[in-house]
Amino acid sequence: MSERAVRSAFLAQAGFCEAMDAPITGRIAAALAEALDDTTLTGGRVLGWAGNAIEDALPLRLIGGLRALALRGDAPDLAALFEGAGEAVAVLTAALRDHDDALLPWLDGPPQTNEPGRSAALMLGLMLAARRFGHPIDVLEIGSSAGLNLLIGRYAYDLGGSRIGPADSPVTLAPDWRGTSPDPVEIQVASARGVDVAPLDLTHPADADRLRAYVWADHPDRYARLDAAIAMFAADPPLLERGDAAEWVEARLAEPQPAVRTRVLMHSVVWQYLGPDRQQRIAAALDAAGARATKDRPLAWVRLEPDRDLARHQVHATLWPGGETHHLAASHPHGRWISPAQAGIAP
Repeated sequence: MSERAVRSAFLAQAGFCEAMDAPITGRIAAALAEALDDTTLTGGRVLGWAGNAIEDALPLRLIGGLRALALRGDAPDLAALFEGAGEAVAVLTAALRDHDDALLPWLDGPPQTNEPGRSAALMLGLMLAARRFGHPIDVLEIGSSAGLNLLIGRYAYDLGGSRIGPADSPVTLAPDWRGTSPDPVEIQVASARGVDVAPLDLTHPADADRLRAYVWADHPDRYARLDAAIAMFAADPPLLERGDAAEWVEARLAEPQPAVRTRVLMHSVVWQYLGPDRQQRIAAALDAAGARATKDRPLAWVRLEPDRDLARHQVHATLWPGGETHHLAASHPHGRWISPAQAGIAP
């Protein structure tokens, strides 16, 4: 990408943040478009980015590194900036200069925003599958990061007044529900298994801190929810593997499926990072498994992924047998609000 295109990507990210109720993070993204230069290793690598800065979430990689510095107390001016104070360009210019070595590794991989709130949006797909088939659900997740959304069956949900899930769960997800409340349905997650190319280990404090660094400063409520979900995970970890998403999906969908169980492949904000080859392989594996699906062994594909044109994330579910796709909702990327498409979630 050209330097101009990279700077434009930071401005585009600022627009996305504004649309997603994150003005502080948006202000920082916009200021980085001006503050970046090639006098530091970090700045030079960013401005000479070889990939697609938007699809690679380059601005969020760098903002995550800056946030980590602020949370550790290593940069007081930067910490104030993440609270909405300070002259953004000057503070960021100094931070890029003074913390070059610490920031550079944050560019190596995509953000791992393992946000438990996304489970509220993904739950709509599980609800649709439960209404359609009535079976216990085996969850398969790609791009699991630290695995917090593998706890989808253990969280409690308040979806516009409709309560779903275990009432005694330490985490209740209650998004701003912008529509008619769905009828409750019993969800039984029989198993949950996930994969990630570089899974985080939440038993290591450094990995937990990395997750916290990707939480936008605009949403302090997310920190308490994240900590509660981390504690739930540590008490009873689901199966989380390291591997390639396409290879893993191909292998899992080829395994025998128990009778009277619904197999669900789900993911959130990961599709763009897979690349065309992996996307095509996963879609082909789903089509092949869908062709084998029966009412006793059904299959569902549930995903929460961004629509860049609308600056919104959309929830879709495809069900087999049949292969029909349902648009279930628009959602904030972290589950702060959900606007349901009523036809998709009705009984």
